[in-house]
Amino acid sequence: MRTFDTILPYLKKSYKQILGGILMLILVDLVQLVTPKVMQYAIDNIQTRSIDGKGLALIAIIIILLSFAVMIFRFFWRMLIIGNSHRIEQSLRQDFYNHLLKLSQNFFNKSKTGDLMAYATNDLNAVRMLFGMGLIAAMDIILMTIASFSFMVSIDLRLTLLAIIPMPILSITIGYFGKKMHRRFALVQASFAAMSGKIQESISGIRIVKAFGQEDSELKKIDAVGDEFVEQNISMAKIAGFFHPFQGFIIACSMIITLFFGGRAAIRGDITIGGFIAFFQYLNMLVWPMIAIGWIVDMYQRGTASLKRLNDIFSIVPEIDDSQANMHITGLDGKIEVKDLNFRYNEDLPYIFRDLSFSLESGKTLAIVGPTGCGKTSLIELMVRIYNPPKNCIFIDDNELYRIPLETLRRDMVLVPQDIFLFSDTIANNIRLGNPNKPIEAVHEAARIASVYAEIMDFENGFETMVGERGITLSGGQKQRVAIARALLTDPQILILDDALSAVDTKTERQILERLIQARKGKTTIIIAHRISSIQHADKIIVLSEKVIKERGNHASLIRSGGIYHDLYEKQRIRAKLEEEEVAE
Repeated sequence: MRTFDTILPYLKKSYKQILGGILMLILVDLVQLVTPKVMQYAIDNIQTRSIDGKGLALIAIIIILLSFAVMIFRFFWRMLIIGNSHRIEQSLRQDFYNHLLKLSQNFFNKSKTGDLMAYATNDLNAVRMLFGMGLIAAMDIILMTIASFSFMVSIDLRLTLLAIIPMPILSITIGYFGKKMHRRFALVQASFAAMSGKIQESISGIRIVKAFGQEDSELKKIDAVGDEFVEQNISMAKIAGFFHPFQGFIIACSMIITLFFGGRAAIRGDITIGGFIAFFQYLNMLVWPMIAIGWIVDMYQRGTASLKRLNDIFSIVPEIDDSQANMHITGLDGKIEVKDLNFRYNEDLPYIFRDLSFSLESGKTLAIVGPTGCGKTSLIELMVRIYNPPKNCIFIDDNELYRIPLETLRRDMVLVPQDIFLFSDTIANNIRLGNPNKPIEAVHEAARIASVYAEIMDFENGFETMVGERGITLSGGQKQRVAIARALLTDPQILILDDALSAVDTKTERQILERLIQARKGKTTIIIAHRISSIQHADKIIVLSEKVIKERGNHASLIRSGGIYHDLYEKQRIRAKLEEEEVAE
């Protein structure tokens, strides 16, 4: 991808505003270029005493009108160009976020939140500056350089050639320092991303930091990334600190040459005093492009470095997409079949499953048990396409998984994961997340089924209670039950609970599952659980171990078989008795 390929569609979309801004800029420059000529006319006529008071008053009025015109035209180009750059930034940020939403879990496994935040803030701001002030300054440089140089030549060619002698030196330094600025700014952005990521991680884990008394240790880590960010910025400032004053030195050389040779020419009478003053004013106008070149180089290097970083993200092709989907599939019944599933996350890792096969009829309940790390969650994540499974291995309603549109799959197959995430919003809105238009009565009913209604009503503001970041104001069990209520409110055809009741006691878990099964009659439910007592009702149970299904059947048949499931059941039964005896004491 070429550097500017990403931004071109936004520029094409807003070409009218850009052209309008450039037109206003041209008018500003034309008015500014007329002013020295008016001054030249006035001074020369004063020198020859060929102008009276009325003439001077008229010239003063003309200058005032020209200044007013500059003010009006400058206001409009700022509104058109800078305003448009903010709209481009907004659209680019929205598209950046939309692109992130399409990327697979693998991308987020490898990316840091701080890095992505740096892309969405600093990098987009640098791009906005490039196509806002940078664009207008670049056009202004071209127009003012050509126009000022032309007027200077019209006054005195020899003096013009002498005044621009230092210019080639400036061009050489711009090329040299521009490359250095590009490299340094890329390092600045990388260090900013690292610092943002570390601060975000530290604040998110503040409870753990405090619990283990690691405030000083975390502070040292923040200091380290902060120092690195400062060092990179100082390194960048060193270049700018030499480059910009050096520009001023070159400009001063041009002015000294003009003052010396132009002053001598005026004394000899080769040019008029008015012409000399006008020449000096045009040179000052030429100075602005000379200064702006350095500014533009700085913004260009920053903007292109940021644009390249953004391009790296935009060039990532989503692994999970609808390229093979049959868009005519608009709903799911709930029949699931897995055939000869072999899966590993990448070629360097061992297989998680080997020739895994099972089926589940629509409207039935499946329970999946097995030791920690046997792949229960991985199996579920393949079924909901958080990760892409091998082809022709997973079928829903006899349709190969890749044939089902993602919108249909996400709507009709809802997963309640182990790691519950709640947003900083009211409890009601967190439950409504999947279906924002549901009435509050439906929210209450979902909360009742999830056995969390009474606890929510005990809060001062009930369902309007604000939940802290990531649900920090709720207990683990409350968060899990709110998440289950959220899933139930969408009324999915297939509901998957991935150990989603691990933080509640056995009695509450059994109550929730009994209510849930009653409410979901005729719909498919998959439950991953460690407590055997909670899944006895399941129509089918499979036991995963050592990459394969070791046992399958219902609770009664698996108990009779005396295998892994029976051993798990007996161990949990003994543990439950011991815990009850301990409580009794």
